Amino acid sequence: MPDELEFEKPILELENRIAEIRAAEGEAASRDAIGKLEERLRRLQQKVYGSLTAWQRAQLARHPKRPHALDLFRLLLTDFVELHGDRVFGDDMAIVGGLAGFEGEPVVVVGHQKGRDTRENIARNFGMPHPEGYRKALRLMQLAEKFGKPVITFIDTPGAYPGLGAEERGQAEAIARNLREMAGLRTPIISVVTGEGGSGGALAIGVANRVLMLEHAIYSVISPEGCAAILWGDASKAPEAARLMRTTAPDLQRLGIIDGVVPEPVGGAHRNWEEAAGNLRTALREHLRQLRPRSPGELVQDRYEKFRRIGVFDEPA
Repeated sequence: MPDELEFEKPILELENRIAEIRAAEGEAASRDAIGKLEERLRRLQQKVYGSLTAWQRAQLARHPKRPHALDLFRLLLTDFVELHGDRVFGDDMAIVGGLAGFEGEPVVVVGHQKGRDTRENIARNFGMPHPEGYRKALRLMQLAEKFGKPVITFIDTPGAYPGLGAEERGQAEAIARNLREMAGLRTPIISVVTGEGGSGGALAIGVANRVLMLEHAIYSVISPEGCAAILWGDASKAPEAARLMRTTAPDLQRLGIIDGVVPEPVGGAHRNWEEAAGNLRTALREHLRQLRPRSPGELVQDRYEKFRRIGVFDEPA
């Protein structure tokens, strides 16, 4: 995927023009010209990013420079200690997690991890976990329950890895077990969809008391390309599929699937990691404050009722 998205080209051209004027003439000599261009840039950003289509949001959610789990761990947490392995088969690098501090409170964190280049993406399996990754995640979450610490998960995966080896080692069972065990976990759980939340591979660490999404993230049962290929036999119809699937954060909040949308910097989280993490920190702080006083039984009941409400609708007579 290119760093430069098609719909962003006019914005990037204007930004490059401003940078060229600054470099050639200096800030003081070109203040008026730069001021006019910056005002034009602000209007253009408002127009483009204020009316993004579902497919454009999907492109932003997959942007290669978007912050991944380990980046957010570094920006949000202190004293992070990564734990490895599922104690059954091996250590899946597509799932990362461990112990950390969030604003002075001990927490357990788990997240999907993609790579930045081809070599790292291969090592991380492009953020698509094997069953040992989900078993590692569950081991960490059960550790949190044992010591009464909150769990925060960061979702960003195209989906669970569908290869033969993963299926032979129990991919479906690992995901199903996570769903069951997370539903009854007697400690607060907050899940954040930071990029793309794909199918059961995302839900396997997403059964939480609170599910949040970054503003330009997507969350769906299948990728838009996969949906288009099934419905129309043509993956090029992915933009239409994305629109119909209601994959965006605003759509999912209206449908009651998620509990909150975390604002991103203008242009997306990849343009300013620190601002994106700051907004996420504020949201996590507020939701942890709400969940902290609840008893283990109340947390389990709250989670049960939350997911039972999803998909309820009234059929007109």
